[in-house]
Amino acid sequence: MVTESPDVTSYDAELLDRAEALRSDAELMDEYARRLRATADTLAGCPAAPEWSRPTLERQAAACATAAEQLRTAAEALRTHAAAGD
Repeated sequence: MVTESPDVTSYDAELLDRAEALRSDAELMDEYARRLRATADTLAGCPAAPEWSRPTLERQAAACATAAEQLRTAAEALRTHAAAGD
């Protein structure tokens, strides 16, 4: 059976597309973190807000920031891998 070898450049382009999608997702996670912090700040001045709301929102914001950093790291790793294929 004869098979064709894969076109490496098409895989590189796909990796670069994936890397860009990860970077875009990282930006979204940064925005979610910003919104969560803003909500926490708003609730800090609201006497009706439950005590747990601000710390919970701040923890979630920190988790989003961590996820954004990890997504950027993964994107850079894919970009490096794609560049090594050249």
